[in-house]
This record gives sequence, structure tokens and C-alpha cells, in this order.
Amino acid sequence: MNISTGFAPEFRLIVPFFKIGVIVYLFCNLLLFKFNVQTLHNLDITVLSWVHLFLLGFVMMIILGAMAQLIPVVLEVEHFAVDLYYVIYPLLFIGTLLMVLGFVKYPLLLPFGGVVAFISFCIFLLETFLTILKVRKFNFVISTVLIANLFLFFGLIVGILLALSYSGFLDINIDTLLKIHIYCVLFGYVGITIIGMSLILLPMFWLSHSFSWIYVKSSVVILCIGIIFISLASIFNNVILEYFAYFLNFIALSLYFYQIYIIYKKRVRIEVDIYFKSMLFSFLTLICSIILGIVYIFYPTQELLLGVFWLVFAGFVSFIIIGHLYKIVPFLVWFQRFSPLVGKRKVPMLAQMIPVKSANFRFCFTTIGVLTIAISIFSGFDILFKSGISFLLIGTIFLIKDVFYMINFKEE
Repeated sequence: MNISTGFAPEFRLIVPFFKIGVIVYLFCNLLLFKFNVQTLHNLDITVLSWVHLFLLGFVMMIILGAMAQLIPVVLEVEHFAVDLYYVIYPLLFIGTLLMVLGFVKYPLLLPFGGVVAFISFCIFLLETFLTILKVRKFNFVISTVLIANLFLFFGLIVGILLALSYSGFLDINIDTLLKIHIYCVLFGYVGITIIGMSLILLPMFWLSHSFSWIYVKSSVVILCIGIIFISLASIFNNVILEYFAYFLNFIALSLYFYQIYIIYKKRVRIEVDIYFKSMLFSFLTLICSIILGIVYIFYPTQELLLGVFWLVFAGFVSFIIIGHLYKIVPFLVWFQRFSPLVGKRKVPMLAQMIPVKSANFRFCFTTIGVLTIAISIFSGFDILFKSGISFLLIGTIFLIKDVFYMINFKEE
């Protein structure tokens, strides 16, 4: 698929999303010290503070910043109202902070934080839909953007209802809505967004050409059906429909993995860089979480459930986002500052803008941290849990240093 950087917004619009995202990621890891293995096993309500800080403050903040750049580039149209993004990130940050405080200590803040975050997402969704309306010809990637945002909208509506229930303003069945909220946001938005954008970014970074998209197209369709079936199963309390939905999700992810394998086999560039390592660890942790999820269906234990979510969040989602930061940030900085100088004087190569040694340190410390915490969840050893957090913190410090270095890159 062809993409055009001519429609991209100014880099200064994107920078706050990335800076806030990685700093929030640091606080996510610091917040883990508040817990122990037993607290996690009991699924204390304060655990939800970490989940929302991670998903809203880190994952969604980075994704929205990336979408501000990628949506017009992929759609080949200008943003409908690009300046709205200057409103989105402060609202999302404030809303996330209020929700975290609501979960930790002040329940009354939950609905207020939820509403502020909801407003930020509504602005994003409205701007995205209006931008999509400018497109003359739809393709598969545009369709994934549209579908993902529809799931996000429904997931946010359910999230507001949950916030009102947790704070005591509304009396509803939390268990029924919680599963719908999780699947619509995590699988419907984050998952389909990753699937759609990986079809743009992976071939571009690996220089892969001439491959069929049939497997990933089937994957998205089946995943959508699976999410809808899980939502219906939760509403009507139908176990058979729920298990069938899990089976569909497994098929969808298997097809996606096979598509990634095809893209990998068609690659021209063979380079074991920080991006490749991050993608490899990301997909391996997702495979492990799928295996654990299958085992959980037959032998449901709290340890297995926690292990699945930890590997999905800290392994798959974190590493696929962080890995792309090491590609996207240098490219955007180079395009903004140095592309106008091409042919006029010597300009740095993209590889020179990445702090390779520091990035490798980050990768090592973070992978050790993720795996150590995963082991602690199954073993119950709190000292391993705390040790894992320490490794994560060191890795996060390297990450922040690297991102700020790439954003502020200066020629020597």
C-alpha cells in the first residue's frame, strides 16, 4: 500500500503524546510497588488503577499520537481539524489521573475522570470520522480504522456506566459489562488498530513486497464476530456462545500470526535491530498468553488469568508500542528537520538517530522484568515480583532517555 507523508501534521503536535506516554509508563511501573502477589491474586479494586493508568495514560496516549500522524498519511487526506489534538492529550491525561485517584482513594472522582477521558476520546473519534469522510476510495486499512473506532466508542460508553456503578451512582451488573468493556477496548480497538497499522508499518520497516492480505482480512472479520459474540454471551449469560467466541478469537489470532509470518518471509531487509527484537518478544508473549488462555478455559485459576493479562499488557502491547517508537520517532524527526536539507548538505541517517546501546539495555532490563514478574505470579514469591519491578524501572529510565534523545536529536 502506498502512503504519502505530504498529509502528515507537524511533529510538534505529536511530541506531547509520546513524552507524556513514556513518563506515564514510568509511573505505571512505580505504582506496581503498591501491590504484592497476593493483592494481584485477589484482584483488589486498586489493581484497576494500574490497568487504567497503563491503558489510558500509556497505551492510548501513544496510540492517539501515532494515529494523529498515521491516519492522514494512510488515508491520503488532511485532518479535518488537526488542532483538536492539542485538546485531546491534556483532557486524556487529566481524565486518567482523576480515574486513578478514584480507584485508589476517592471513588467519587471516578465518574468525573471517566467523563473527561470520554470527552477526549469523543473529540478524537469525531475528528477521525470526519477525516475518513474526506476519503474518496476505501481500502482494508481504512476499514480497520473505522471498525476499531466504532468498538472504541461502544467500549467507552460501557466504561462510563462502569465508572458510575463503581462510584455508587448507578446500580448495574458490573460483571456483565466488564467483559464487554475489556473486549471492545482491548481487542476491538487496540487489537484491530495494531492489526491494521502493522500491515502498513511491518512491510515498510522490513521492506516486504508482493504478499496477499487474505489471511489478515479474514482475521479481522472473525475477530469482530468473536467480540460481538462475547458481548452477547455476557448479556445473556450463555457459556456455549462465550466458548465459541473464544474459539473464533483463537482462529483470528492464528490467521494474523500467519500473515505476519508471510510478511516476514517476504522481507528484503534482514536486520536484528531493536525493532525486530521488540516485535519478536511481543509476538512470543502473545503466543504464550494464548496458550495460557486455552489452559485457563479447562483449568480456570487466578494465576493463569493474571498470567494471561500480564503477558498481554506488559509483553505484547508494551513491546509492540515501544518497538515502534524506536522507528516512528526517528523517522518523524528526520522528515521534519532533515528531509528539506537533502541534496543541499550531508544529513544524518535514520540509524544514527537511534541510541543503539541504550536501546539494547532497555530491551534486556524490560524483558527480564516482564518475565520475572510473570514467574512471580505463578510461584507466589513476592521478592521475585519486587525484583521484576526494579528491572522494569531501570528499563523504563533507559526508554525515557532514548525517546527524549531521539526527539531532541542534534547532529554532532
